[in-house]
Amino acid sequence: MRIYIEGLQDERFQRPLEHIANLFFEESEVALGEEAPADLAIVLGYEREENGVKASGAIKDTDITAEYAKNIDPKLTEKEAFKQVKNTVSYVFLSMLQEHTGIIQKWGILTGVRPTKLLHKKLESGMPKEEAHAELKRDYLIHDEKIELMQNIIDRQLKAVPDLYELGQEVSIYIGIPFCPTKCAYCTFPAYAIRGQAGRVGSFLWGLHYEMQKIGEWLKENDVSITTVYFGGGTPTSITAEEMDLLYEEMHRSFPDVKNIREVTVEAGRPDTITEEKLAVLKKWNIDRISINPQSYENETLKAIGRHHTVEETIEKYHLSRNAGMSNINMDLIIGLPGEGVKEFRHSLSETEKLMPESLTVHTLSFKRASEMTKNRHKYKVADREEIVAMMDDAVSWTKQHGYHPYYLYRQKNILGNLENIGYSLPGQESIYNIMIMEEKQTIIGIGCGAASKFVDPRSGKITHFSNPKDPKTYNDRFEHYTNEKIRYLSELFQKDGSQQE
Repeated sequence: MRIYIEGLQDERFQRPLEHIANLFFEESEVALGEEAPADLAIVLGYEREENGVKASGAIKDTDITAEYAKNIDPKLTEKEAFKQVKNTVSYVFLSMLQEHTGIIQKWGILTGVRPTKLLHKKLESGMPKEEAHAELKRDYLIHDEKIELMQNIIDRQLKAVPDLYELGQEVSIYIGIPFCPTKCAYCTFPAYAIRGQAGRVGSFLWGLHYEMQKIGEWLKENDVSITTVYFGGGTPTSITAEEMDLLYEEMHRSFPDVKNIREVTVEAGRPDTITEEKLAVLKKWNIDRISINPQSYENETLKAIGRHHTVEETIEKYHLSRNAGMSNINMDLIIGLPGEGVKEFRHSLSETEKLMPESLTVHTLSFKRASEMTKNRHKYKVADREEIVAMMDDAVSWTKQHGYHPYYLYRQKNILGNLENIGYSLPGQESIYNIMIMEEKQTIIGIGCGAASKFVDPRSGKITHFSNPKDPKTYNDRFEHYTNEKIRYLSELFQKDGSQQE
């Protein structure tokens, strides 16, 4: 779908308008400025005044029009004020496309990853809930059911982490292990098939231990506490039991006050990596929170997406983990996998019911740009919008019926049905790390290959991103440099005594 927009020349509108167009049409293209051949021609513009902005638009050759006006706080910076202008233009654009297509977008103009951050910010400032909800509905066109979902999640988060808004003085740690048995078709995480990688794994682990030592030294010297530690990847249980043992020993030796870290999680997402020996190592180091991710309970689906385990193995390894003392197990399901519809997803839910993990994350398939699935999209037939929505409705009903509560949420570009990914848990079993990574209330230090760090200024909320290289060879060659860079960022946020710099 090619959309020509007359009246806007500023290229800063290009991406937000394309993101909204993509909610309605596959592979849409938005052209600004010069008139060009198009499937849809739209007149769209705005008038900026000192204290506000008014946008209006019309779809050519139809009677569809829309307008919207918004006040702008004169104390905002120019960048912040222009964001309000973009939101106002997006409001008009979305309103017209909804009328033109008959498709209602319940998330309104929001296309970002973390919608709950908007509501957190309003509530943290002291705004009453009713007023905050009204603003979300008025300014962003978000529907009541999504606002209610956001509020339920925030209530659950603040119950799980009552001091969420005061954790800026602490940090969490993400440790990335970039190896898996095989690469899944939908995956864009740094994950390399571990077979034949023995030399690279050894070199990588040397660099990883170095990073843990140096970051740990800095945290101890500056009296900065750790809230949570998350071993992700890849699949951290792809390495050997002996390598895992040495890694957790390094954590206890290097990191400050490990016994008071609130939560340590290890992704064991691929059931084919779980063994009795590895579970014994986890138990030895008092780690009992893991993920075992079926994604689907259909063997044909698992084969199609490149996961070399079976449904039977998932169930077997779940019980093995339970018997080994894993008392907080998360499982993931994905809505919209190739060849799956409501029937198959309901089967996955019924199989989950037999296991009842402490938490269940329900993902909606997203066609990520760099994934094998996206590059060969013609090979992977997925359900239509209506069926995707029906599957999500089933997930909501099932979790509610079985006592699970939503506690975190994120969205992705090109997500099927313009839906969301939701983490559910039984009461008291929420992942603190998932809350911290989504709500961005504290610095998260990424250690290891492909690990991303987010340095959050506790006063302003400003976020600085920094990533280690995704390729193991590049990481192995320069891990000292990347460690020093992270320490430099940390030193800009914290003084030697652990307080923020002025």
